[in-house]
Amino acid sequence: MPSRDATTHWEGGLQSGKGTVTLDSSNAGQFPVSFPTRAGDPEGQTSPEELIAAAHSSCLAMNLSGVLEKENLTATSLDVSAEVTLGPDTNGFKISGIAITLRANVDGVDEEKFQQFAKAAKDGCPVSKALSGTTITLDAALA
Repeated sequence: MPSRDATTHWEGGLQSGKGTVTLDSSNAGQFPVSFPTRAGDPEGQTSPEELIAAAHSSCLAMNLSGVLEKENLTATSLDVSAEVTLGPDTNGFKISGIAITLRANVDGVDEEKFQQFAKAAKDGCPVSKALSGTTITLDAALA
């Protein structure tokens, strides 16, 4: 399987410094980052937590599509959002939780079975596995 990479160029201290994250593998863009916008109003800048949220939501959507496909089902649509929270830690900060919201349109499945599929997709998602030391909640429902 391929690996993907990104780089960050940073200048200055924590509070007054700033950086640029570059998505190298895809060349999809460069995004400004700074600590004040990470800990407060984003002001049009991204953060490590937002990038993790993007990774987690897209990973879960792909993984659920695969779980459904194994059951000969295909979603008409999947809408997945991930909210990654930054909180205090004894050594500064940590990701204190991830709340995933999933809404799906899937013909041929009832709510109970869908819940089983959604949980399996969350548990099997590589990003969920990588973040297993963090509390990850899942609010899943058929739309």
